[in-house]
Amino acid sequence: MDTGILILRLLVGLLVAGHGVQKVSFHLGGRGLDGGTEEFRADGFRGGVLTALAAGGGQIGSGLLLAAGFLTPLAATGAVGVMTVAATVKWRNGLWVQNDGYEYPLVLIGAAVALAATGPGAWSVDAAIGLTPFPLWWTAVVLAAGAGSGLLARLVLHRDPAPVRR
Repeated sequence: MDTGILILRLLVGLLVAGHGVQKVSFHLGGRGLDGGTEEFRADGFRGGVLTALAAGGGQIGSGLLLAAGFLTPLAATGAVGVMTVAATVKWRNGLWVQNDGYEYPLVLIGAAVALAATGPGAWSVDAAIGLTPFPLWWTAVVLAAGAGSGLLARLVLHRDPAPVRR
């Protein structure tokens, strides 16, 4: 079981971190901080550079913590938060990724919540320093705080569409 959790942690954590790297740099196919800023503005978010830095930093930080299995509930909360924002952006396109839907963010949310429920496994920083096991009720906290923070960020940072003039 620990091997499976390690594989899941590395896959999900590094993908979330890589997604953040793309927002703020030219690595991994990113378009630099200007490209990340442009992406957020195109999606209707205010804040420009600060929004791109916060999102990219949140994804990099939570992804790396999740991959390492360090402060796993906090890492999972961060991953759920940033992926909740991504899901809200893609919501209007439906579920499936081939239509630019929210399928991929939803999978990452589910995997992060599952890691909060199972814990990071024996091969993790948390286990090495004696932070595990985490109580199962942390799973509900991770989901509520992650989704809640993502929805709050969307509410605060997203611009209302301009009214249509007739």
